[in-house]
Amino acid sequence: HVQLVESGGGSVQAGGSLTLSCTVSGNSDYTDYVAWFRQAPGKKREGVAAIRQSAGTTGYADSVKGRFTVSQDNAKDTVYLQIDSLKPEDTAMYYCAAAGWVRAWLDQRDYIHWGQGTQVTVS
Repeated sequence: HVQLVESGGGSVQAGGSLTLSCTVSGNSDYTDYVAWFRQAPGKKREGVAAIRQSAGTTGYADSVKGRFTVSQDNAKDTVYLQIDSLKPEDTAMYYCAAAGWVRAWLDQRDYIHWGQGTQVTVS
């Protein structure tokens, strides 16, 4: 059984920062990779950041590199997404997802466990 729960979203002014949290529970064999995706109204879902928990290695989409940082706190079973210099185009529902193995870190098709999302609105 794997469960992911996102939190930390909200309404933020452009230029501000926000940190999202994803608590991960369940069999660790199925949660080595944890990724963040976002989907804005009328737009395609986009993978933005991912972490391989066993190694602590990370990857980012080019569109967010330099502003987004993914990290983990294993003691809290939590993966974080720090978003700096928020822009209106960052407005979206943000989801975390987990998998034991992936072909591509930011390909949504590779992720089998998903949270229900947390809304980020930038004005």
